[in-house]
Amino acid sequence: MKGETVDLQSTSDLVTQLQNGSLEALGNLYSRYNRMVYRTAYAITGDADAASDLLQDVFLRLHRYAARIDTRRPLEPWLYRMTANLSYTWVKRRRWLRPLDEVAEWIAGEKRNLLQHQAELNDERHQIQRAIGSLPLQQRVVVVFYYINDLSLQEIADILEVPVGTVKSRLHYGRKSLKKLLGPQGEEILTEARYEFT
Repeated sequence: MKGETVDLQSTSDLVTQLQNGSLEALGNLYSRYNRMVYRTAYAITGDADAASDLLQDVFLRLHRYAARIDTRRPLEPWLYRMTANLSYTWVKRRRWLRPLDEVAEWIAGEKRNLLQHQAELNDERHQIQRAIGSLPLQQRVVVVFYYINDLSLQEIADILEVPVGTVKSRLHYGRKSLKKLLGPQGEEILTEARYEFT
């Protein structure tokens, strides 16, 4: 893949070892791909704790479903797809839980003070995350894969198992929304954001 260059043969060997029960192989795969998975989950969810939890979930599923993985194919698309699917589920569930969290926070009296909150809003990383987080989920995933993970349109289409035209459409509308939110330099800011999420 464009974003992460990894020796396919050694990854294939590690997956084969994992299929044979090697936890050391799982550890090596984790060392190799944990940043990619975390970065993707964080960019989609906007929540560092959720990204950490999703990172663990992805590798638990890699272990659980290792026998189903085709060692002749690259592992990255499987990891991206699993990360996106688990992130989708988290975001959808979070929509229902957010109002409860806000009430609990209010009851506990833990509202942030206005100055600290304003400083967070001015932070560029926070601004980018908020902008990405405001996108509809399908656009958000495409934007994250394209800008944060530096994947090609074809790679994204393969991962999401949709036509390239669908990816282009989602990216187009995502860019349009982000341009409104981030201003004329929105695309440049997004391209630089790749380094913010690593």
